[in-house]
Amino acid sequence: MSALLHSVGITENTTDSVALLADALGPGGLRPLSAEPVWRSDVADDHTPVEFSTAFAPDEPPVVRMIVEPTATSPSRQANTTAGLAALDRMRRRRGIDTTRFDAVRDLFLPADAERDFTFWYSLVFRAGDAPLVKVYLNPEVRGEAAAGELVREALDRTGFAGAFPGLCEHALTRPGLDRFSFFALDLVEQRRARTKVYISHHAADGADVTRAARLAQGVDVDRVPDFCLLTGGPSGTFDRRPLISSYTFLDGDAQAPSGYSLYVPIRDYVTDDEEARRRVLSVMTKYGLDPTPFDNALRTVARRPLDEGVGLIAHVSLRMGRPRPGITVYLSSEAYAVTAPRSVSLAV
Repeated sequence: MSALLHSVGITENTTDSVALLADALGPGGLRPLSAEPVWRSDVADDHTPVEFSTAFAPDEPPVVRMIVEPTATSPSRQANTTAGLAALDRMRRRRGIDTTRFDAVRDLFLPADAERDFTFWYSLVFRAGDAPLVKVYLNPEVRGEAAAGELVREALDRTGFAGAFPGLCEHALTRPGLDRFSFFALDLVEQRRARTKVYISHHAADGADVTRAARLAQGVDVDRVPDFCLLTGGPSGTFDRRPLISSYTFLDGDAQAPSGYSLYVPIRDYVTDDEEARRRVLSVMTKYGLDPTPFDNALRTVARRPLDEGVGLIAHVSLRMGRPRPGITVYLSSEAYAVTAPRSVSLAV
């Protein structure tokens, strides 16, 4: 993490930033790497409980983000939840994070008898010159898939966006069983600046499906969506491996429609190896007028092998549109436990 921050020019308070990551990981973060992970986290393909990302926007310095799953010394669903809440309490005391919205919905998403291993994750966001931002990801299916819709509806109501749910159903949940709620996320800052985000996975989707989903957001150029799918996923038509994901960003004052929309493409499922993934990311950055140098610096920092000797180091690429910060984000895996072998043939047809 320290090297990644330095690679994109975030050089101040590095020691404190690393300490924040260590705290967010919980007691399980002290466990040495071994042949197999003790807790099979879904954050990364090899079950490492951390995934890095670098976000880029025109005329702005890069941003480093990471998703973290807190784990206990002896991991289990309940023990990990307890460890994560303890980390949250420490961050509230030491860093002044605002948990008002989280407190309003925690009883919905943290039941005593969770039906999914993933209950909640943290996102840590680092910008040069700013204090780190902490976000929490919650699982809409924690009470089962059938309960996810009502859970999200109630959570939106409690966080001030009661009118938003019908639009999600109309634009993004049009294919029963294939469009599913994935995450409900909250910024842990004061309400004026806080984002509430809803993520929906689109299984076996194509460009038309996610273009329709993007139309819900205010002021978004939906014509960019099919082109982004083509640049990142290749001319494969239907994305029938890992799903495309839509996320909707609700800001204070968004009564019904979100201010922002992002599309996430799981690029690692649609390339032969990470060298091909890198070429596709560079094409995207050229398309949107972004300098590729910071991305290549970050990639070299994380990579510990030739790019053509594995696939999955570059895991997702997302297109952010609308407010608050449009741009491109590239997700990078540490491959702490394992490297996925490259595919023998290209998936592009």
